[in-house]
Amino acid sequence: MVYETIAFALFALITVGCSLGVVLVRDIWHSALLLGGALLSVAVHYVMLQAEFLAAMQVLVYVGGILILVTFAVMLTRTRSEVNSA
Repeated sequence: MVYETIAFALFALITVGCSLGVVLVRDIWHSALLLGGALLSVAVHYVMLQAEFLAAMQVLVYVGGILILVTFAVMLTRTRSEVNSA
């Protein structure tokens, strides 16, 4: 029981930290990576609730679909001046 509480607290801190990072980080690429971390930690919360199907759908739909769409959009819309200055 104590280990479950520690694991929940750890992943809750990861979720909150990554979510704050998504909003506060200025670089869009790092923001997308932090979004992936937040979405994966939410999937871990689903596993802890014994909702494995929801965790699998979280990973497949959000991490596998939405996050890949965001990263492709970031890569395709960057201009050369942004790439050289970064």
